[in-house]
Amino acid sequence: MWAMWAMWCTGRSLARLGLEGARVPAPPRLPSSARRGVLAVTRRRPNACLAAALVLQRWEAAHGVTADVVIGVRGPGDGFRAHAWLETMPDAPPDAFQEILRLAATRP
Repeated sequence: MWAMWAMWCTGRSLARLGLEGARVPAPPRLPSSARRGVLAVTRRRPNACLAAALVLQRWEAAHGVTADVVIGVRGPGDGFRAHAWLETMPDAPPDAFQEILRLAATRP
């Protein structure tokens, strides 16, 4: 439930305040094995990659793992596209996107 709520809150926060002011709610005290549920929720919203990356970053930080959020673009030959991902994710795009911004991980 936290992941669904966090995605909603983060998406609204991004829309209202932009990247600089966006806030991700703190995760509840759950074992790191609950990450599977967080991943299931964040992967259901493919058009919300920035919110998903920020939510995953907050979850990981709460469990002692520091990982940067990476924002990249590609185009114009392939048509302009932007994408955000957590650098430690196994499904992070390879060299398809040119990195333009990196949001450093912080400990809660």
